[in-house]
Amino acid sequence: MWAELLPVGRSSASGGYRRYAWTPADADCRAWFKDQAESRGLTYELDRNGNQWAWLGDPQGSDAVVTGSHLDSVPDGGAFDGPLGVVSSFAALDELRRRGAEFSRPLAISNFGDEEGARFGLACVGSRLSAGQLTADKARHLRDGDGISLPEAMERAGYDPATIGPDPERLARIGAFVELHVEQGRALDLSGDPVGIASAIWPHGRWRYDFHGEANHAGTTRLVDRRDPMLTYAETVLAARREAELAGAVATFGKIAVEPNGVNAIPSLVRGWLDSRAADQATLDTVIAGIEQAAKERGERDGVDVRVTRESFTPVVEFEHALRDELGKILGGDGSDIPVLGTGAGHDAGILSASVPTAMLFVRNPTGISHSPAETAGEDDCLAGVTALADVLEGLACR
Repeated sequence: MWAELLPVGRSSASGGYRRYAWTPADADCRAWFKDQAESRGLTYELDRNGNQWAWLGDPQGSDAVVTGSHLDSVPDGGAFDGPLGVVSSFAALDELRRRGAEFSRPLAISNFGDEEGARFGLACVGSRLSAGQLTADKARHLRDGDGISLPEAMERAGYDPATIGPDPERLARIGAFVELHVEQGRALDLSGDPVGIASAIWPHGRWRYDFHGEANHAGTTRLVDRRDPMLTYAETVLAARREAELAGAVATFGKIAVEPNGVNAIPSLVRGWLDSRAADQATLDTVIAGIEQAAKERGERDGVDVRVTRESFTPVVEFEHALRDELGKILGGDGSDIPVLGTGAGHDAGILSASVPTAMLFVRNPTGISHSPAETAGEDDCLAGVTALADVLEGLACR
């Protein structure tokens, strides 16, 4: 399975993946998922929001156990983020069948669409729509960098966008959702454990900063006469690092757009996107307020107007303690031998946690690098993850 997925959407230039939502690479990933489902005799479904499902047992049954993740990527992302969870889900089912497990609850494997938000700027679109955290109207107004709307992209990929929206009946049939994911950090590497259990997802969000200055000639305009938004932007980037360090949080300007974007022109507009995350809401609020204040103070000095727009936000997610504790008991007796760790990365499991009991397993990442072609995990650790997921699914669905 892993070998079949590896070439899909891979850039020969960077070695990373460009599996954006509703593109040919995404279609290839979806075709792979469907093939995996049908080759195992599972009932395949595509839901109203384009999420994929593979069912063992009655798809209309209740108290189902669901596992899975996503197959799309960030720009030039790594091979493991998302696909490891989907591949491991099919492999765990294979392992349970090898064991001769008898299922007492329906089991499903899922692939949630557009988790990374690389194309339309909003993460977890598929799961947000299903959970009602993204309205159909707002979804229809999402556009990519080329101005193509989400409905247009879905239509071009052969899917009818008229059906998108909340899917409460489907979610009501789920008794537990468990997502396996490569760890996006080094906690397991430092502790020496191949697999861990998630405790919570940090609150996190994305903010757009618009710095409006005045376009002018780079060679003839005196420095004292300039209203250069690039200066204000640069100071804001440094302020983000300072505020995050002081608070023990993280803050990153990872995307920028410049107008008119000429080498010999002072910009009229610099637009930057901030991603910030912290262990708790109060800390995140402090960081965001400090960055915005620094930006506006510098803007006054530079004659630059600063406007800040929050584009997305996800509050802290505490995974259901009862399910989390049950995973610990399944994997380690009293659960004391299994590391429990928080994460600053968002996941579909976090979105779904408001609607269904959710939990996560993490597989060790020896470098901690993620969202990069250098992202990796050892084969032994990946197999340990499959075994752990199989144990969990057996404990939950074969009682």
